[in-house]
Amino acid sequence: MKNPLLDFSTLPHYAEIKNEHVTAAIDELLRDCRAVMNKVKSTTETPNWQDFMQPMIDVNERLSRAWGQVAHLNAVMNNPELREIYTANLPRVTQYYTELSQDPVLFEKLKQLHAAPEFEKLDRARKQVIDNQLRDFRLGGAELPANDKKRFMQIQEELSMLSAKFSDNLLDATNAFSLLVENQEELAGIPEDVLHVAKEEAAKDAAITVPGWKFTLHIPSYLPVMKYADNRTLRENMYRAYATRASELEIISGQVADRNNMPLIEQILRLRQEEAKLLGYDCYAQVSLASKMAETPQQVLDFLNELADKARPYAEKDLVELRQFAMEKLGLPQLEAWDIAYASEKLRIERYAFSDQEVKQYFPEDKVLSGMFGLVETLYGIRVHEAGPDRNVQRWHQDVRFFDIVDSQGDLLGQFYLDLYARSGKRGGAWMDDAITRRRIDVPEIGRAEIQTPVAYLTCNFSAPVTIDGNLQPALFTHDEVMTLFHEFGHGLHHLLTQIEELGVSGINGVEWDAVELPSQFMENFCWEWSVLRDMTAHVETGEALPRTLFDKMLAAKNFQSGLQTLRQLEFALFDMHLHTDFDPLGDETVLQCLEKIRQQVAVIIPPDFNRFPNSFGHIFAGGYAAGYYSYKWAEVLSADAYSLFEENGSDAVVNAKTGEHFWHEILATGGSRPALESFIAFRGRKPEIDALLRHNGMAA
Repeated sequence: MKNPLLDFSTLPHYAEIKNEHVTAAIDELLRDCRAVMNKVKSTTETPNWQDFMQPMIDVNERLSRAWGQVAHLNAVMNNPELREIYTANLPRVTQYYTELSQDPVLFEKLKQLHAAPEFEKLDRARKQVIDNQLRDFRLGGAELPANDKKRFMQIQEELSMLSAKFSDNLLDATNAFSLLVENQEELAGIPEDVLHVAKEEAAKDAAITVPGWKFTLHIPSYLPVMKYADNRTLRENMYRAYATRASELEIISGQVADRNNMPLIEQILRLRQEEAKLLGYDCYAQVSLASKMAETPQQVLDFLNELADKARPYAEKDLVELRQFAMEKLGLPQLEAWDIAYASEKLRIERYAFSDQEVKQYFPEDKVLSGMFGLVETLYGIRVHEAGPDRNVQRWHQDVRFFDIVDSQGDLLGQFYLDLYARSGKRGGAWMDDAITRRRIDVPEIGRAEIQTPVAYLTCNFSAPVTIDGNLQPALFTHDEVMTLFHEFGHGLHHLLTQIEELGVSGINGVEWDAVELPSQFMENFCWEWSVLRDMTAHVETGEALPRTLFDKMLAAKNFQSGLQTLRQLEFALFDMHLHTDFDPLGDETVLQCLEKIRQQVAVIIPPDFNRFPNSFGHIFAGGYAAGYYSYKWAEVLSADAYSLFEENGSDAVVNAKTGEHFWHEILATGGSRPALESFIAFRGRKPEIDALLRHNGMAA
């Protein structure tokens, strides 16, 4: 049987991958990996790059690419059969990487290579790869005694399984809940396109035998209810279901659902703390920061608290205004959690005379994409083209699109898949992931090297196109969704426009985690430029571009409730950092009590007691952001300050090709081949300053 997961000569063969291919491919790849490791360990020669590093890089990339395809499918086309196979193979892959990071022979040979005269002759990228590997060996337990190594490996396997289970529980909880409304009068205020989708969902559900409207906890369904539904009881029911997902309070069909994530959270925190102690650290945050820009947990906490002190007066003012408006104009003397999004939208409409729903009509999918691509084409002198049907690119779903990025000479720089719409079986949120990474590959048969083209996945969860009165209406994006798309495309460009040719530091590889959000948050800034927006809008009915008057209202409202929004993100970041710094997972204080303590210190809006936010905090319990959620705010300082150089060109010349080329060369192109701070200084001419962030958020003195 030809296994599509073992063919690395082309793009992934998604149409051909079947569940039975997974274990067979992992079996073969793990055998290959271990065979290569044994071979490079057995040599007696002094280690060098070509005979020691390169064989390991080559064989590990094959495993990474194959397993990456499986993990991707598990995230975007999840089903019970695939999940079972993924869960069965995850510990095997985790075990291999843990064994690798602990191997004393490999570690010793790497140290020999670092000390050898050849090291000084290597280029900077290869030196950085070796330095990173040495650090990762130490963080992977290579210096531990045998018994501790065994325990360390057990911890890694347990953590990988717990994180996967956390993610599965959250996805299942999101998919399990639905609410059927039979009386249209109860749906007043909800936009027509949302109601149309809800009616279609009810009609498609075989379990529903009466006409009605079906609402779910997927964001394209949930968020419009919370923002627009006049029915307060409907908002409360939806909020309660969303806020208790994957918790002991989750109720489905009158029964408590058996997928409480809190025991998993407690276990994850205990294991992370044990891992840190084994490695000689006081807390897991120190382990996390060993590969980041920030140097100590206290430095991060000071940064977050300083920002919170600056944001709090603005947040308090925002809340006073919202409560007063809700009481005087909406008849809500007590502002509850399920009222906040609704009242905020009403206040914004009154204050700025426009709604998100009005703006949404000007952002059809293809117009947004062409505008976004046009922006980067101007900035970087590149071209973005969609692959036609003649290319026969295999996709995992019919809605997935595929694009090429070429340079000014037409040479291929990178490619990306675009999967924009929410659907059942697809993990929530938005993200970029790498499918293939740029690297130089020696091809002896042709007597020269070739450059491997990087490929990315860009994944979002927006509303899909709908058919209304027999006419297919394109997907329409809110301005927030446009910003999300720009954000993920920024990550994609970081991966795709790299000029580094060593796998370990190419693209986003090797970039400090608290700097990796710089290119993504940087891109969001262009969503507030008239010169950009006017070319990426067309009203869904009239085709007219976004009126300047409406844009001016949007701009005036840009920092509407920015104090509240900033404090909310700082609350999450402080919760994450304290959990991994001074919270005792074996002590008497619970995770919820830790969060409550932070809220009392920082937040101005306190959610109801039944809110179980930690149970859905996938970033830190099922993603890569443990003791790293602060990175969003940390990198926002970098991105705002970097963007300020574009602003210095003048409001009419922000989209500047010369500055864009400079940004590409010093930030995007360099990948992880040098420290992020060094790259920032090379671009900006100085160290980052917080002033631009405060100004962008309307919190400057």
